[in-house]
Parts: sequence; C-alpha cells; structure tokens
Amino acid sequence: MAEECIFCRIAAGEIPGDIVYQDEEFVAFRDIAPQAPVHILVIPRRHVSSLVDLTEQQQGLMGCIITLANKLAVEQQVDKSGYRLVLNCGVEGGQIVPHLHLHLIGGRRLSDQLG
Repeated sequence: MAEECIFCRIAAGEIPGDIVYQDEEFVAFRDIAPQAPVHILVIPRRHVSSLVDLTEQQQGLMGCIITLANKLAVEQQVDKSGYRLVLNCGVEGGQIVPHLHLHLIGGRRLSDQLG
C-alpha cells in the first residue's frame, strides 16, 4: 500500500467508498464523479501506479481485471445493452489518481467520440 494513495486507502477501508466488490486481490467501487449511471472503478489492492509500471510478472493482472469488470457488467445489468472499459495512463492520458484502475462505464448510450 502506498500511504498517500487514495485508492489504496479506500481498498484498506481507511476512507469510505461505495464498494460493489472486493476480494484478496481486487476492489471495485463506484466513481465519485460518474460519467454514466454505471461507473465503477476496478483496482488491484497491490499498488501499481500506472500501466507503464506493470512488470512481466504482473501481466496476468490485466486479464483478471477485465474478467472481473465483465462479471460486474453482468451484475450491473449493462452486459446486454453495452458498456465501455477505459484505462487511462499518465497525466496526458487522463489518469488523475496514480493507481492502476479500470473504469467500467455503462447504463446509457455512450458517445463514440474520443477525447
């Protein structure tokens, strides 16, 4: 855990979050500034700052995050209508919190515009 990381603190229960899923490796919680009716962040409990910090030993982590996001999409009932998975990397890529996280966004028609 990175002591100053807000996502690490949410995962540890030090800061409240609207948690929709948790296990030993991952935590998923609702975004505090949702872009759609369903906007969930999926994070690894282990602190990884960004995609560029992933090591070869951690490459399976991304498959697990996507699989979990797909499961949550079913639970949130957006699997049939459609949803978006977003990974931002770095400041210019739109990453605000320096902890690897996947956005699960759905529940309304999403724009096909990027940026």
